[in-house]
Amino acid sequence: MAASLRLGHRGILNGIKLIRPCKGIPQNHHGHYRLFFQSQSLFGAAPMKVMMPALSPTMEEGRVLKWLKKEGESVSAGDALCEIETDKAVISMDSNEDGILAKILIEEGSRSVRLGTLIALMVDEGQDWKQVEIPAPESAPAPLLSTPPSSTAPTGAVSHKMEPRLGTGQLRLSPAARHILDTHGLDPGQAKPSGPRGLITKEDALNLLKQTGSRGPAAPKAASVPSAAPQPPQPLQPAHPASTSQAYPRPSIPPISVPGKPAAPGTFTEFPSSNVRRVIAKRLTESKTTIPHSYAAIDCDLGAVQQLRMDLAKDAIKVSVNDFIIKAAAITLKEMPEVNVTWSGEGPQSLGSIHISIAVATEKGLLTPIIRDAATKGVQEIAANARALAQKARDGKLLPEEYQGGSFSISNLGMFGISGFSAVINPPQACILAVGRSRPELSPCLDPDGSPALRQQQLMTVSLSSDGRLIDDQLAAQFLDKFRANLERPQRMALI
Repeated sequence: MAASLRLGHRGILNGIKLIRPCKGIPQNHHGHYRLFFQSQSLFGAAPMKVMMPALSPTMEEGRVLKWLKKEGESVSAGDALCEIETDKAVISMDSNEDGILAKILIEEGSRSVRLGTLIALMVDEGQDWKQVEIPAPESAPAPLLSTPPSSTAPTGAVSHKMEPRLGTGQLRLSPAARHILDTHGLDPGQAKPSGPRGLITKEDALNLLKQTGSRGPAAPKAASVPSAAPQPPQPLQPAHPASTSQAYPRPSIPPISVPGKPAAPGTFTEFPSSNVRRVIAKRLTESKTTIPHSYAAIDCDLGAVQQLRMDLAKDAIKVSVNDFIIKAAAITLKEMPEVNVTWSGEGPQSLGSIHISIAVATEKGLLTPIIRDAATKGVQEIAANARALAQKARDGKLLPEEYQGGSFSISNLGMFGISGFSAVINPPQACILAVGRSRPELSPCLDPDGSPALRQQQLMTVSLSSDGRLIDDQLAAQFLDKFRANLERPQRMALI
């Protein structure tokens, strides 16, 4: 009895396999028995599927960087299974179930894994994870290779066009080479390509024609219905390579350079792009094609800010000019809520919070972590938050809530010596402020006695890119004027 209990349902299952079906049992009854013995109550639950999750609202595909669990290792709910590179950062994917990681289907480094793709299988504790059944991949309909019918082909003619051989990749032919091979009924697979990236050129087709001997154009078979005979093609004569390249220009596709060999003129080298770079390209293209950008610029005097920074440095408080810019932009948005808006699919929406996105350059691209409720924070707190977020962005450890939901963006290239530039709006936001470097300039002024004089100023140019659907030019000009007033009088920002 004890041995029977230890045998369990797997032993019963193995015993069932030894039973041969009796001839006297009808086939339909035998089918019922088979379905009964293969039910989940005896075989155990089906494996748990681990899909590629949506770790951010804008994520469409991900990349599995590293598996943190190995096959056969126990997993508890909340344990990190793997690290996934999203469109903004690297995020750990946690398990929602307890069990054993039975099979890893997507290896480390796999790129462009679409959402909902099966990446791993798990089984319950106590089940044999080595015997997990891998589900068959969903079969997609194979694309049909079709060619448009030729308008010059006679009725009832037999086509001598040879289809590319499967398994070796589709052949690439220039228009002239395709015409020669089709006219003389030659197999394109016998030609030796000499063009860029395996292109079969006209010269290759003529060389194959010389080797096999010209058989002339294929004569059409007699059709049951009389039809007008087409004009016979002109005989093709071998031409000089120089004249051939002029008469039949090759496709303007530069060849790929070969590693270890000197690059030929017109070559290029392909390199893989990260998910972050692809998302940046997509969003910038969306911004410039769907948002009517409007631009305005103004110069700000940084004399008061520089003096306040030196006073704070005496008390070991380190803040940057960019921290004052973030504070001034947040205070200005608080004073002008009509600028703190966004455009949705149904129209403009006013935002109740002021979250400033700051552009941070990383190896993977430009990221925009968010300083939340910047209007209620002091400059020192803003400086601490900005440093922490910038470091997490460079390390690829930003959480989704740390880069989603901004209402206004700031991009500062002053530290790179850029005097001024225009930035691209980060949708669905309505504005982005581009900040240049500070520069000394002399401006005319009056002495206390009223005589004309010159004074030196530290000027900085800021440019506002705004959404013309939400913010007209007059409103943008008022925003910049109030922003300059707040930045040039930093003590005033503490009172608002």
